[in-house]
Amino acid sequence: MEKQKGDSLSGLGEFGLIEHLSAQFENKHPETLKGIGDDAAVIASTNDHMVVTTDLLLEGIHFDLTYTPLRHLGYKAVVVNVSDVYAMNARPKQITVSIGMSSKISLAAIEELYEGIRLACERYNVDLVGGDTSTSLTGLTICITAIGTVKPGREVYRNGAKPNDLICVSGDLGAAYMGLQLLEREKRVFAGNPGVQPDLSGFDYLLERQLKPEARKEVVEFLDQIGVRPTSMIDISDGLSSEILHICKQSGTGCRLYEEKIPIDHQTSVLAEEMNINPVVAALNGGEDYELLFTISLADYEKFQGAKTNANIYAIGHIAPAEKGCCLITASGSEVELKAQGWANFG
Repeated sequence: MEKQKGDSLSGLGEFGLIEHLSAQFENKHPETLKGIGDDAAVIASTNDHMVVTTDLLLEGIHFDLTYTPLRHLGYKAVVVNVSDVYAMNARPKQITVSIGMSSKISLAAIEELYEGIRLACERYNVDLVGGDTSTSLTGLTICITAIGTVKPGREVYRNGAKPNDLICVSGDLGAAYMGLQLLEREKRVFAGNPGVQPDLSGFDYLLERQLKPEARKEVVEFLDQIGVRPTSMIDISDGLSSEILHICKQSGTGCRLYEEKIPIDHQTSVLAEEMNINPVVAALNGGEDYELLFTISLADYEKFQGAKTNANIYAIGHIAPAEKGCCLITASGSEVELKAQGWANFG
């Protein structure tokens, strides 16, 4: 009990806590191919392997209803789960939705939330197959479990990266974080002067990336089309820096990321400059982009040449031997050690 009282959750962090709590659990069934420690669990079945993942969204921690429309929230809650399924090189098939809500919330509000869930189900071709509802005394809580399938041998984990593999990322990074900064700024302005209307003009893309992100199913479809199976993959929910460090830790490698190669949208750069934030820092540490970060062999990269895609995939670095460490190569050629400074659940 004394030890329990003295331990600090903020010191462990989210992934440290997961490792700490799961260390005493052993998989007992041969069907459990992958347990805790990746984007999703993988369970063997008669034909395809089953992929299972779950995410919990808490009001006041993961979302703020001051500026988050309920329809967008429902949509995003599905997206963050199916994104984990795609990060296993799998396809989502079903979800369950469990909701904890105040007894004072209106039926119309819950219908709006579920309309967003329905739209996401249509967009990603998944079925809502169950869930639960309960009264909550601490605000709105949404827990979604996503179930998908993957052909045996096609699943991709975080632990397969090898030295000289290329590090690739889809889309652009830092936009969701800057969208959040914009919303928080305007919330503070409104709190100080309720008569002032929020000034959100010119940054529609950033707001959409924060409030209604998309999972990158087209990336997985493109990789399958050209016959490339990544050596490792993860979705970017906690920031580029945190995610590449997860891959390197589980693969037993180091890495080199190149600052000039990191894709950043123009709106992200403009707002970051306006708010005195380095856009590269936003890309490294911001999170909630839900892009796919993956590694591929040099031989497989040749298959990208000439292939038609709307996936917008960029090579941003390479995997290095473990003794080389994990570094960002700046525009001036300096090496900066990468640190996991993204969003944290405890602290």
